[in-house]
Amino acid sequence: MLDTRLTTESRDRALARLSESALPGRELDVLVIGGGITGAGIALDAASRGLETVVVEAQDWGAGTSSRSSKLVHGGLRYLQMLDFKLVFEALAERDLLLTAVAPHLVRPVPFLYPLRHRVWERAFVGAGIALYDVLATLRRGKRALPWHRHLSRGDLDRVFPDLSARAAVGAIEYWDATVDDARYVATLVRTAVGHGAQAAARTQVVELTKNGAGVVDGALLRDLETDRVIAAKARHVISSTGVWTEQSQALAGETGGLRVLASKGIHIVVPRDRIEGDAGLILQTKKSVLFVIPWSRYWVIGTTDTPWTEELVNPTAHARDIDYVLDEANGVLAKALTHDDIIGTWAGLRPLLQPGTKDGTASEKVSREHTVASPVPGLTVIAGGKFTTYRIMARDAVDFALGAEAAAARPSVTQTIPLVGGRPATDGDAGASARQFGWDAAMVDHLLHRYGSDIRDIAEICDRDESMSRPLEHAPAYLRAEIAYAVSHEGALHLEDVMHRRTRMVYEYADEALAALPEVARIVAGELGWSDARRDEEVAAYTAVADAVAAAARASDDSEAARARAAAPGVAAMSPHP
Repeated sequence: MLDTRLTTESRDRALARLSESALPGRELDVLVIGGGITGAGIALDAASRGLETVVVEAQDWGAGTSSRSSKLVHGGLRYLQMLDFKLVFEALAERDLLLTAVAPHLVRPVPFLYPLRHRVWERAFVGAGIALYDVLATLRRGKRALPWHRHLSRGDLDRVFPDLSARAAVGAIEYWDATVDDARYVATLVRTAVGHGAQAAARTQVVELTKNGAGVVDGALLRDLETDRVIAAKARHVISSTGVWTEQSQALAGETGGLRVLASKGIHIVVPRDRIEGDAGLILQTKKSVLFVIPWSRYWVIGTTDTPWTEELVNPTAHARDIDYVLDEANGVLAKALTHDDIIGTWAGLRPLLQPGTKDGTASEKVSREHTVASPVPGLTVIAGGKFTTYRIMARDAVDFALGAEAAAARPSVTQTIPLVGGRPATDGDAGASARQFGWDAAMVDHLLHRYGSDIRDIAEICDRDESMSRPLEHAPAYLRAEIAYAVSHEGALHLEDVMHRRTRMVYEYADEALAALPEVARIVAGELGWSDARRDEEVAAYTAVADAVAAAARASDDSEAARARAAAPGVAAMSPHP
């Protein structure tokens, strides 16, 4: 594997290669547009097949839907109600592959409780469905990754989840799925792609798709949002994976056909772990959505909603009614009611809901109920739909479609055998010496192993060079100072927003969007990136303005008012308007 670090220098090399690709005979094999989970997966899939690949993202890696999910890796129990056994089996197989081989450091098993309100018929009905869920997981080759489900009485529930209200359930069924830090997974996936030869440039927006004389898409015009420079690039295959921006991205080729995607907003709230006494997650059926109460490190994540979003796509936000809905639904089953004062943070994300068919009869391949690959114009491959858990399958399908059956058969996907960066087996022993040297407790070691896996040694090296880096942040003590430096030196963070929102999750793990920790974080980032005092102050001001805008949006009464409040602070390196 090559150097996996994402740095300002590696970004400059990617931009230089894009410029070079416009020269005769120097075109890329694959240009990937979109740096969410699927685009990052496509970059790894293509590069690991030996194709020269560059992936670009208009914002930060995973800044759209892929950092704003429910943070679950799961098979999708609800699809059993639709009798889509193939889809559930595929998702369960991928879940277990990520848990055991691809990213065991980033994906963690978590038990969930399905509360039962009826003693006999519901236990039999739901129990049969969850038993089938487990059986489908067992059909995958290899050792079973997660425990079997079990039935719990009301007495069992009192021990496993004391804060589940007595009126909410007469018992439950416990089953297993997994959680993931979605943003961290995307950045690690991009790094893994770079390690297999891909090049990557964030904050690089495609503003036009170009065509040759035969009308075939042969490249793109891109704007470096850090410098406003426009770059022309050429590639044999252009693959677009832009989620809720799918239709806008297709329009860059001057075509009206292609896939149709609607945006649906889901929001989550975060409360401290000590506000709910329980050792498992909850899955609840509501009138409007499925609500999860998910144990997450030192916190509980509670969500989600499912409402149409017709406002600007870059910064969806939660408003007061969204938050009230989630609180009300959670309080309907909790013994001790949560209040607004318990909420540490919130986030909102947009699901790209793939609509039936395509516009203007575009040639496409509906690979599954969840995702579709299409070619709205020759030379351009577009993929949309799907879910985080099955990103690897989506990436494989997109590259296969772009190459064509014969070429794809000659260069088959190999990502099922590729562990992500840090994914070799790691234990507390890997961190033992450093823990003793720097005084890290068991909670910190677990935190580091879960975030970096075997690459915890890189954090230790930073601390060896500068002992002050081994200390926790003063106002965000779950994180080491070294982790902030690492976000820049290895993970491609270009702005404070990237560090606070995605390389760490301080933005919703600490009150007021972690503004108290911002000065210390800014000093570390400024030192790593060589910022002047003026540039550092500009970044601090931009982040603070965003925090204020998000807080104002949370007080709004509807999407329109919330979007206007959020638009008051566009942040740094804002995207150019789509046509």
